[in-house]
Amino acid sequence: MSTQLTDEQRQALRQSLQAHTVALQEEIRSELRAADLHRAEDIMDRVRDSGDESVVDLLADIEYADIDRHIRELQANEAALRAWHDGRYGVCIDCDESIPYERLHAYPSALRCIRCQERVEHANGHPPQL
Repeated sequence: MSTQLTDEQRQALRQSLQAHTVALQEEIRSELRAADLHRAEDIMDRVRDSGDESVVDLLADIEYADIDRHIRELQANEAALRAWHDGRYGVCIDCDESIPYERLHAYPSALRCIRCQERVEHANGHPPQL
């Protein structure tokens, strides 16, 4: 069950997770401000021209979808950082095998090895997203 990560690799991945977490938090704040701005513009525009209302709603929906995606990424980062602090980072949550450094380097918040991730995505009817 021991990981094949060196201390240097673990530290680099932890720093990557932390930096990505900070970037996601700022992105979420920025998108929330933009979404609020579009909602305010929408209210003002309804007084002037209701024909563009659907465009504004679509833009807001897209922004909220982006926010939701970023929140899920942030949660994945936080789970990976908890695993790092618990000494389980780099170990698949399903099979207890080591997650290769290459996978973690490409996707530092990965909680599963590629084989288990493919199995989960196949069971959920999603195409593999490695």
